[in-house]
Amino acid sequence: MTVADRIAAYRATLEEWLHGLYHGLIVHPASEKIEAEAEDLEDAFMLACFPDAFGVPSPVSYYTAELLPHLQAEFEAWERRLWDRRSLIERKGHQYHF
Repeated sequence: MTVADRIAAYRATLEEWLHGLYHGLIVHPASEKIEAEAEDLEDAFMLACFPDAFGVPSPVSYYTAELLPHLQAEFEAWERRLWDRRSLIERKGHQYHF
């Protein structure tokens, strides 16, 4: 096997691997489900840390207030997303009714 043959074989293997990686990370519909699940987990975490933002009193908020400077960008996006009730209900409805 010559060097050119090895390079061609390596290139074909690399192209196949990159195609599979692209398909698995971006094209495949499972990535949308993974993103939705991650968003749900983030919503649950933020609601557990900052329930007083929506009028739910909690003693935990006193201790989790120290996290706010570190989570400021995520908090603002989360708050906007939750105040938009139409998108939240619509998204949850699509999750269970195809």
